[in-house]
Amino acid sequence: MSRNTRILMSVIYWAFVVYLFVPLVLMVTMGFKDSKFIGFPIRGWTLDWYSEIFRSAEVLGAFGYTMAIALSTTFLSLVIGTWIAAFLGPHKFRGKLLVFALACMPAVIPGIISAISLRIYIQFLQIDTGMAAIILGHTIHNVPFVALVVMARLATLPKSHIEAARDLGADQLVAFSRVTLPYLKPALIGAGVFCMLLSFDDFVRSFFLGSYQPTLPVLIFAKLRSGMSPEINAISTVVLVITAILGIWAERSMRRMNKGTSV
Repeated sequence: MSRNTRILMSVIYWAFVVYLFVPLVLMVTMGFKDSKFIGFPIRGWTLDWYSEIFRSAEVLGAFGYTMAIALSTTFLSLVIGTWIAAFLGPHKFRGKLLVFALACMPAVIPGIISAISLRIYIQFLQIDTGMAAIILGHTIHNVPFVALVVMARLATLPKSHIEAARDLGADQLVAFSRVTLPYLKPALIGAGVFCMLLSFDDFVRSFFLGSYQPTLPVLIFAKLRSGMSPEINAISTVVLVITAILGIWAERSMRRMNKGTSV
C-alpha cells in the first residue's frame, strides 16, 4: 500500500469516527446546559437535569419497567435460541435449511411490519396489550440472534469432548449440561447482552404492544412531542453510560472465558 493510499484511508477512518462520535458528544454536552432549551450558545452548566430525572417517579418507573421487560426477554430468548441452535447445529435432516430460514425470519422482517403483525397476533390470542405482549414480541425478535451466535460457537466445539463424556457414561442431557453448556458461556453472555440492549432500545414493538405504562423509549418519544429539553439528553446520557459499562463487562468476561477454554 502506497503512502498516499494510507493517508487517504486514515482520513476516511477519522472522518467516520468524527461522524459517529460528534452527535454523542453534543448529546452529552446538552444534558449539562443551564437552560430549558437545547442549542447554542451555552451560558451556564448545571447538574439539575440529572438530579431531576433521578427524582422523577415517571422516569424511574419507566426505567424499571423497561429493565424488567429486557431481563425477561433475555432469559426467554437465551433458552429458546440455545434450544434451536442445539437442534439445528449437529443434526442433519431434510428441510434443515427451511427450518433455519424460518427461525431467522423475525430478525429480517422490518420493525413496523413485525409490530403490526404481532399486534394482530396478540389480539387473535386474546392477550392484552402490556408487559406480557411486549415480552412476547421482543422475544420473537431476539431469538434468531441468540440462535446464530450460539450456532457459531457450537460449530467450534471439538466432537471429541462430547464423545469422551459419552464414553464415561454421561447421557445426552448430562453431556450437554457438563460439556456443551460451559463451552457456550461466552456466546451466551454476548448474546444475552445483545438481546438485553435490543429489548431495552426497542421502540416500535413496545409502542404497538404496550399499554398505559410506557417503556423508556416510548416515554422519551412522548417527551419529544412536547419539545426538545436537556432532560431528554440527561436520560440518554445515563442510558449510554449503562450501555457502555454493560458492553465492556461482557467483552472482558467473554475474553476471559475464551482464554480459559483455549487452554
